[in-house]
Amino acid sequence: MFQSLAALQSLLVGVVLIWSARVKLFDRHAAELAGNSALGRLLSAGRAVPAYRVLGGAELLLGVLLVLPPAPVAEPPAAAALAAGFVGFVGYLWYARRVAPAASCGCLSARATPVTGRGIAWAGLLLLAGLFGVAAGGTYWLPALAAAPAASTGLLLAEAALLVALSPEFDGYWLLPLRRIRARLTHPLRDGAGVPLLASVQQLQLSTAYRQVAALLTSDVREHWLEESWRMVCYSARYQGRPATAVFAVPAGEVAPDRVRVALVDDSTGATLVAGAGADRDQ
Repeated sequence: MFQSLAALQSLLVGVVLIWSARVKLFDRHAAELAGNSALGRLLSAGRAVPAYRVLGGAELLLGVLLVLPPAPVAEPPAAAALAAGFVGFVGYLWYARRVAPAASCGCLSARATPVTGRGIAWAGLLLLAGLFGVAAGGTYWLPALAAAPAASTGLLLAEAALLVALSPEFDGYWLLPLRRIRARLTHPLRDGAGVPLLASVQQLQLSTAYRQVAALLTSDVREHWLEESWRMVCYSARYQGRPATAVFAVPAGEVAPDRVRVALVDDSTGATLVAGAGADRDQ
């Protein structure tokens, strides 16, 4: 039973690798994403794009080998080695945040997602899945799935759900809707509890970040949520003729307009156009 469950890890890791390779090789914004990622900031855009493509090719090749029969004994260790590479790469991006704090990972989607502890935990989970797969000893995943369909499906779904939960790229599909539902059910500002949105907006409008991008905004507050000690406030905007979202981070527990930060995110690609205390007024 243990060996059968271990064999399923080849399917899980293979699908994740193919999905990741799809972004790097076939997404029409892949070159732009590579250039805007921490890899682009550290290697230069000219070197980052070829490196991004080579990594995608390696992921695709290994992913196909893991998913399709036969399953040589060498494949799971190779998957674990690549997962270990993911851990090292994401860890390096974490260090690179000091050099390029607004740069993203570019791992699973074209959406810009700066590296956090969740990303490192995601890579660690993928590494554990690869190491668990080594115990299969080359057993192919399809017979293992057929031998215990209920247990196998349950394990795969649980692992996939955990990977999705640790992937900031997928937050828009499940985390934000859950936050909206929780807000509707709990009414967090009822009876005066919490920080009123109006107080955050007033502080936001006093900030340098807001004044520098105010001419680019095209809507009122579109979305907001609390994240640790910050209130995130979103507006629609246009930057260099492109539709974008202005995301402001406002201190929730203190009045400190000088700490307000803003990022302009391209609506079509998810790439961060500008990040920092403000932006140039370029329409």
